[in-house]
Amino acid sequence: MKVALMNEFSQASKNSLILQCLNEAGGKYGIQIYNTGMSREGDEPYLTYIHLGIQAFLLLNSGAIDLVVTGCGTGQGANISLNSYPGVTCGLILDPADAYLFAQINNGNAVSLPFAKGFGWGAELNLSYIFERLFSCPWGMGYPPSPERKLLQNKNAEKMNQVKWAVSKEKTDILESLDSSLVLEAVSGERFQDCFFKEAKDENMKQWIRALLSNNR
Repeated sequence: MKVALMNEFSQASKNSLILQCLNEAGGKYGIQIYNTGMSREGDEPYLTYIHLGIQAFLLLNSGAIDLVVTGCGTGQGANISLNSYPGVTCGLILDPADAYLFAQINNGNAVSLPFAKGFGWGAELNLSYIFERLFSCPWGMGYPPSPERKLLQNKNAEKMNQVKWAVSKEKTDILESLDSSLVLEAVSGERFQDCFFKEAKDENMKQWIRALLSNNR
């Protein structure tokens, strides 16, 4: 599994702690982790939760990565931003039970966490336990575990994805319809580009982003 961690400006100072917890949990299961957002306070490019949605749309829909781990102060802004896009199913995760149930019932591909609200003493333990629940078992097995629930819940998750695509445009048309300055800011970081151009499988999306970057040098 390939995972992208993305932090926006307000919680960028916690990136190293979050990344450490991700690496510790993911290392047990062979998880490959990219750090595509802001890595410290004052880092460039300056990203908001709006940019995180664009990054997630590109990385997930191009096949570059399998799971996005993101968040903001409350987790709500990043969650809303990511869920604006087809091909992205993001859950708001507050504790390990949320992580497990989201993975088993909703079988999504992104999680948003609050990195300020409730992020006090022992917060790193909660992060570690959340990541452990995300990585330690197969997704989409249903809850309570049973073949019938697995079938029903996976079918519902797939129908939700189909609905989002039905009311959306093609991938590159979505990019064309966005404010190009927002997209440029979202993709201008070296770590994002390293992940995207190395791992993305959708050549049309790669060509679109290359053209955007080339035209704005």
